[in-house]
Amino acid sequence: MAMKVDLNSIIEQMETGEQDSALTALQSYNREMNHCFTFSKEDEQDRKILGELVLGFLNRDLQPSCHLACLETVRILSRDPLCLDPFVSRSAMSTLARFAGIAVSSPATGGHNQPEEGQAEGEEGERVEAAEECNEEGKENSPPSENADQEVITEALKSICNLLLHNETGQVVAADLQLIKGVAERLKQCHDPIWNHEVRFFDLRLTFLLTALRVEVRAQLVQELHGISLLGNQLEATLGLCWPDTVETARAGFEGAPPEELPLLSRQATERAMEILKILFNITFDTNRRKVDEEDAAEYRHVGAILRHCLLSQAEGEERNEEFHSHTVNLLGNLPLPCLDVLLMPKVHQGSIEYMGVNMDAVNMLLEFMESRLDQGRKLKETLLPSLNLLTESARIHRETRKFLRSKVLPPLRDVKTKPEVGNALRNKLVRIMTHIDTDVKDCGAEFLFVLCKENVSRFIKYTGYGNAAGLLAARGLLRGGRDSGIYSEDEESETEEYKEAKAHINPVTGVVEENQPDPMEGMTEEQKEYEAMKLVNMFDRLSRNNMIQPMQLGMDGTMREVAPEDLHKLAHNPLFQQEERNNSDSEPEA
Repeated sequence: MAMKVDLNSIIEQMETGEQDSALTALQSYNREMNHCFTFSKEDEQDRKILGELVLGFLNRDLQPSCHLACLETVRILSRDPLCLDPFVSRSAMSTLARFAGIAVSSPATGGHNQPEEGQAEGEEGERVEAAEECNEEGKENSPPSENADQEVITEALKSICNLLLHNETGQVVAADLQLIKGVAERLKQCHDPIWNHEVRFFDLRLTFLLTALRVEVRAQLVQELHGISLLGNQLEATLGLCWPDTVETARAGFEGAPPEELPLLSRQATERAMEILKILFNITFDTNRRKVDEEDAAEYRHVGAILRHCLLSQAEGEERNEEFHSHTVNLLGNLPLPCLDVLLMPKVHQGSIEYMGVNMDAVNMLLEFMESRLDQGRKLKETLLPSLNLLTESARIHRETRKFLRSKVLPPLRDVKTKPEVGNALRNKLVRIMTHIDTDVKDCGAEFLFVLCKENVSRFIKYTGYGNAAGLLAARGLLRGGRDSGIYSEDEESETEEYKEAKAHINPVTGVVEENQPDPMEGMTEEQKEYEAMKLVNMFDRLSRNNMIQPMQLGMDGTMREVAPEDLHKLAHNPLFQQEERNNSDSEPEA
């Protein structure tokens, strides 16, 4: 809600040029407007004038308290997308970068701010409000700054983030000023205790914004500034990790402790870790689609080992913990598939989940996370698919992972009287989404189960029913049966006694034993049966000619192909059908 402040009076005091008068006026304005996120249209020009005056004061040699008040005012004014012109010039952005300590020509220091996660894509008002709420929460819960400089740094970076969020010119200028270099220099100081939480957090938030909004900055961070290694070290320091083995991490001071005995990650550590995960996601989103050399693979495995620790760690607060794991899963999905073997490499410890001699703690955690998202049932495309795709690809390339997942998802089949989509077992839930209205969700669920069946059609149908499986089989050209081209071991399918006894009576379409149904054609002569069949063909022909349906038929190669209109027409005008139809019309009264 917009608040009424006497801007003319504040502007008059600023125009005097006196430091004390300006400081008093700005502090009053900042107190009144600190929680304001919407602005009146009538004061738009006055806010622009105030912004220009504040920038003038920032370029003067004044007391730190006056500079801090000016930067707080800039932060407030930068919430208004319509009044950013004074702040997005090269000189103005350079001034803000200098106070933030990230100007490439000055020593690196500082932090940054920006709205809550997703702000680059969410609704504008919500993004700004989320950002400022996060800022205020940080102030209330963080220890006081050790010196005023860190408050100045933080305020400057909050302003820069708001500008990047709302203004494309600001984004271009920030990229041109190489602000990412200044931020990267300070990120290298991840083990330096001088920087408080706010500075560290807003450094990461600014990096997230730059990489989310500017493709060239994304590439620069990866290639020139070694962003994967830089951010991996930052994540390691944030979580307080050590390395008992080359590919195994532990919380410093808790080496050898099982995951359930580790202390909860603090709110501040979790917030910084999530920012790092989001930045890494931005700069790795295409890596799983291309080959990487040995040096890059080593970096990704290093990150993967840290992500395994993230999966097995818990954060304070249920919602924050779920969000933390969600970002972890999203990033794991970006890593090159061969590098996911780090999830299985740690030794089996007491309390670990072991399968075929392999530590399955991380895979089991992924499976539980996927099921929890499936149970929530909201926005499945955004919430479920990252974890489901990750499990599918892991199962495809790692035999032990596939066998473990199959033991959990597709245990030996005993119940042959309940349809595959009915029930609360994980198999039932996944079969249900095979007929989901969203094609991506449907395909992803089917693909996961198909891979667990080693892409064997008969085994797939056994667990899902032909009706549920038809969509994937049609897309793969496997409606006639057989096996897809995946490379899997040739171990035999084990069947329970219950399944063996009922196998001959199972309806392959529904996947269950059904009660015997009366034959609808019982008592019909062959001519009557053919007549009914031709009536059906004639209906298909009429619907096809009216473009209401497209009849299909199964080709010899196992794929579906269109039935040509002339073929349907010939069938519909079969001489036998025409004669039967005439005889029928002579003997039956009109309805």
